[in-house]
Amino acid sequence: MQANAFDPPEGSLRRSVGRGAIVTALAQSVRVATQIVSVIVLSRLLSPQDFGVVAMCAPVLAFIALFQDFGLTQATIQKSGIRHEEVNYLFWINVAVSALLACVLAGAAPLVAAFYGEPRVAGLVAALGLQIIAYGLGAQHLALLTRRMQFVRLAVIDVASAVAGLAVSIAWTFIDRSYWALFAGTLTGAVLPTLCFWASSRWRPSLPRKVDGISALINFGAGITGFNFANFFARNLDNVLIGKYWGEGQLGLYDRAYKLLLFPLSQITNPLSKVMVPALSRLKDEPDRYRSAYLRVMPLILLVALPGVAFATAMSDVLIPFALGEQWRQSSDIFLALGFAGLLQPLNNPAGWLFVSQGRSGDFMRWGIITALTSVLAFIIGLPYGALGVAIAYAASEYLRTPFLWLYIGKTGPLRASHVLRAATPFVLGAHLALAAIWFAKPLLPEQHIVAMASAAVLSYAVTIVIALAFASGREALREALKLLPARVPAAAPSEAK
Repeated sequence: MQANAFDPPEGSLRRSVGRGAIVTALAQSVRVATQIVSVIVLSRLLSPQDFGVVAMCAPVLAFIALFQDFGLTQATIQKSGIRHEEVNYLFWINVAVSALLACVLAGAAPLVAAFYGEPRVAGLVAALGLQIIAYGLGAQHLALLTRRMQFVRLAVIDVASAVAGLAVSIAWTFIDRSYWALFAGTLTGAVLPTLCFWASSRWRPSLPRKVDGISALINFGAGITGFNFANFFARNLDNVLIGKYWGEGQLGLYDRAYKLLLFPLSQITNPLSKVMVPALSRLKDEPDRYRSAYLRVMPLILLVALPGVAFATAMSDVLIPFALGEQWRQSSDIFLALGFAGLLQPLNNPAGWLFVSQGRSGDFMRWGIITALTSVLAFIIGLPYGALGVAIAYAASEYLRTPFLWLYIGKTGPLRASHVLRAATPFVLGAHLALAAIWFAKPLLPEQHIVAMASAAVLSYAVTIVIALAFASGREALREALKLLPARVPAAAPSEAK
């Protein structure tokens, strides 16, 4: 098979990225809606104990999942002129690693069950190895479809898998109303995509054989895995420390605030990474086009996300009781503190696209370690003051890390810190000023909560846009955003008088 068979077809990259972003966003919306329906429907069909058994397995599976891909899908997506022999070698590594991890899960199952004192966990942990193997069999086919920018096909597979998984879980409850219904849906959501990836990709593996130069791809994948491990550590230690030293009450307040604010932000940047990483990888040898592509997309993310974060942060004392109930009011101060971190995360999270697309997985891993260490230090500093102290310290660490992140990225490659500063300042500054404006305007807002929040949201976007208009780069980004709006139908010409 020719090397260029793995590359996307010739055509407009901008059109492919735009179409990919739209269909990926739509697929993500359907997936989130399916998850909401799943929670509602399955909560009525199954008992809390069933969900509890599955939740006991979740940390083990999440940790094992860090290693199942070994960063090799990103290696396939990013490398220029990748050959069949290289993809084939990576395929067999994925299969071997997945099989090994499935054996690890089976061996660890009795230990996990003994730790929880719940024998039902053992069988479920062992069975989850099937999910790992299914992913390993389809990882390289997924990478090749992504590399070829087959975003519509991937979106259809994503939606079909989510809906099928839910349907299987519901159907299983009529056979066996237990936690195995949740497992059946999860396994379906792993097996069906793999079958679809194989059916959609023209590539087929051959017998494994040694390939010269493969170590560079493996090292690249190791760097991605190193970052994921460091990031996993940083993202979970705060919960462990708060739960250990302050108990489940404080942890519950922190967890709800964290997920209500930062989970929606990940739903913006994570799906876009499926589109942007292959697009930027294709442009990595054209510095001007690479820089232009990133600097067109990044301000649009900030325009969509930051005013919403500013509004939610300023109105946390109204939003939290309204959304979660009065019993969660204490969580509003934690949400407020985390909101300041949220004002920078839509800027910082897409930095991973740059590391991966430029082939700098070693730098990516090193930055992940720096982020983990500074986050842990922040958690320790804030821990004596409870969950709120941890939230404040974490937000402060985000502000301290941000300039160093962009200086580190800009030390090499087509994008410099000055480019990001120029493009991001109008929206980051605008969102901070919008937060202040809402804060001072709160006494003037209507008493009805819905009307007050709607007014605050409008004010937040208005202030951000006005501030952005004061900068040339902000005006340029707003013009780019207007191009994405549907064109208006021209008015019919007036008929001539008879």
